[in-house]
Amino acid sequence: MVEVPAEVAVTRADLAPVPQINMDSGEQVLQRAIATISQSDPLTKLLEEVKLGRMKPTDAGLRAITDSWLGTYQKVIESGGLTSQALRRIDPHPRLSVLIECGVLTDGQQAVTALRTSFEQAVAAAEE
Repeated sequence: MVEVPAEVAVTRADLAPVPQINMDSGEQVLQRAIATISQSDPLTKLLEEVKLGRMKPTDAGLRAITDSWLGTYQKVIESGGLTSQALRRIDPHPRLSVLIECGVLTDGQQAVTALRTSFEQAVAAAEE
């Protein structure tokens, strides 16, 4: 064992507390948001089936998945922690437009309106 002279020895009392590093950077929050939204995204899984005629836009299963996705998207947006730039990267409008064009959603559908409203409110309240 090495002997340390008393004048050199450092005790716990001499050490300043180490600040906690926030591991939840804006990019990490954004990546989690994207992953959560993508898990139930009907565009990647089922829209091709509708386009090919294998599934109707009014199919009950598709409706359930789409409703779940809309709810998940809204929760992610309302959860906070996203900057206005991050919110713009997950803007639901382009995806909603595609689903509306294919007849899977309607423009006046309550869940569509609620998601758009939540998004606009989140962007208005978010920091740059």
